[in-house]
Amino acid sequence: MKLRKYLYISLLVAISLVLFLVEGLIPLPFIAPGAKLGLANIVTVCALFLLGPRACLFIIILRTGLASFFGGGPVIFLYSIAGGLLSLAMMTALKKSARFSIIGISAAGGFAHHFGQLIVAAFAADTLSMFRYLPILGPCGLITGFIIGGLSARIISHKFD
Repeated sequence: MKLRKYLYISLLVAISLVLFLVEGLIPLPFIAPGAKLGLANIVTVCALFLLGPRACLFIIILRTGLASFFGGGPVIFLYSIAGGLLSLAMMTALKKSARFSIIGISAAGGFAHHFGQLIVAAFAADTLSMFRYLPILGPCGLITGFIIGGLSARIISHKFD
């Protein structure tokens, strides 16, 4: 059984990495610099609901490390891992309450992801003024999280055993 779970994790890391790399090729005119759709987070949300938070954490760490290696470097890693971990913590907490839908959980995760990135930016710039971007990044995270949650819910409803 463990082998099957590790196989799923490996496949999900590969899928999320491909989504990350493909997304980097799509020119999107966002208001905030560096804002993306976060297509790789479809894998994160699906993994949280299908495999649990521990497997999801492993996927986030592997994807972030590999994505940073292929297209970003250590600075991108810090921003991505902070956002990913805070997002996972938020989504895991909301999932435990059983009062939120997959879409709501994903939207909160999108918001938390940007908040985590702003925490790193505030430390890096040594100023709290970085949080002035929250009114721009927050809604972006909610909207993309909503979309990611909807896509994830459709995928989960069609999962194969």
